[in-house]
Amino acid sequence: MQKAYRAAILRFAPDGSAQYEEDGLLVTGPDAAGRQTVLAAGPYRALAAQFPRAPVEALPGRILAPGFVDMHIHYPQTDIIGAPAEGLLPWLETYTFPHESRFSDPAYAAEVATFFIDELVRNGVTTALTFATSHPQSVDALFAQAQRRQMRLITGKVLQDRHSPDGVRDRTEQSLQDTESLIRKWHGVDRLGYAITPRFAPTSTEAQLRGAGELAAQYPSTWIQSHVAENLGEIAWARELFPHSRSYLAVYDDFGLMRERAVYAHCIHFDDEDRALMRARRTVAAVSPTSNLFLGSGFFDYAGADRVGFGYGLASDVGGGTSFSPLRTMLAAYYVGREGQTKPGLSLSPQQLWWQHTAGAARALGLEGVVGNLQPGCEADFVVLDPAATPLLARRTRQASSLDELLFALIVLGDDRLVERTVIAGAPQPRS
Repeated sequence: MQKAYRAAILRFAPDGSAQYEEDGLLVTGPDAAGRQTVLAAGPYRALAAQFPRAPVEALPGRILAPGFVDMHIHYPQTDIIGAPAEGLLPWLETYTFPHESRFSDPAYAAEVATFFIDELVRNGVTTALTFATSHPQSVDALFAQAQRRQMRLITGKVLQDRHSPDGVRDRTEQSLQDTESLIRKWHGVDRLGYAITPRFAPTSTEAQLRGAGELAAQYPSTWIQSHVAENLGEIAWARELFPHSRSYLAVYDDFGLMRERAVYAHCIHFDDEDRALMRARRTVAAVSPTSNLFLGSGFFDYAGADRVGFGYGLASDVGGGTSFSPLRTMLAAYYVGREGQTKPGLSLSPQQLWWQHTAGAARALGLEGVVGNLQPGCEADFVVLDPAATPLLARRTRQASSLDELLFALIVLGDDRLVERTVIAGAPQPRS
């Protein structure tokens, strides 16, 4: 059944520029395969007569925008968000590993997965690339909840067979067998995808990394996700453990873990050879500014990435990141861009920031034209935004004289109250 929505519409052209209709019409309905997709989007006056049988819901004063795409987030770290620590490695040892050991309990994993998905939906995130834990049951729990909500979600069992405490450390052969079993069970089912997931190179033996690379070659439609070049102490550790690799990033390449659909979080401390390797392998970065600021890791070099030309998109990185809200992530990215590493004062425009968390992130994940946009053929995942959700936001957005001013006001002043409704696969989602 077709349905139409009349409101302002925000979407993106292939070059990343925003397309905005003050009085737009968004029409959704099943495609030939039965998927709920965008059938049309554009000016109301031009489209209304083409869909006379589609019931129209009028949403005056609202903005329809693509559902947000989060390129890197840890569902088992939901309950340690905001935990204080001196830096990345102490934070892992003090909070992350002890808490993740609890996910051996399927009931606990399911409870956290339910809350996690609810929190994504509350904040307008409709697609996420997500870490689970080293326990297969944590993957089952998250996939089951995402499937229930018809969500497009990618996750995988963490691989970590060394330098990890009891409770999260896995066994090399068993970890690879579990990974393959989970790929066969979940990858490509409904809107779910599997990601081969070494936590980061120092917590995997060469045998485990080699096995992960072999699985990546055997199952090329899967994703790969891990961390790289986040923290100077971590980089020094990786160099000690893998002295024959040119750089920390090159460790992954040496084991066949860089290709399309490979996503590495952070990518802060790179040189141009690393950047060129990312470009050559068509591997992308998940930029996690709130996490990097919180843990004191450093700043992603936007100018360097653009100069050499590799892909990236935005990510919350909860629980090192400090908010599920894409708005908070975009604002932190703006701060990082203003700080600059190689081009001081670089200003990321509101349109660029929004693109990095929607259509740009979808492109980086290999899902361009599938999610992250409201162009015809995209899956019907979108948010209804209320630019008058709070008194201050209403006052500021009424005075916006351009699209950039409007979007920037939403980024700076908005929170989960801005997201009035989240629609996934054409179905409005309940808000807990």
